[in-house]
Amino acid sequence: MESENSYWTENLRLILICLAIWFVVSFVFGILLVEPLNEIRMGGYKLGFWFAQQGSIYVFVALIFWYTSKMNKLDKKYKVEEK
Repeated sequence: MESENSYWTENLRLILICLAIWFVVSFVFGILLVEPLNEIRMGGYKLGFWFAQQGSIYVFVALIFWYTSKMNKLDKKYKVEEK
């Protein structure tokens, strides 16, 4: 039972980290800080516009791969990986 609780605690911690990063990138950078970020140019486009249109999607896809990698390691650590 102890190991099951530890597994789910670590799993929820990873999920919360992913959600926090996604929130910051999509809401904070894409909406709240769009005006200050628009002062910076990236590839000819305003950085705030880039975060709102594409940046949050790229970060979301990267988070999927990061979460998958971390969960595979967590599954091996607690010996619950799929065969």
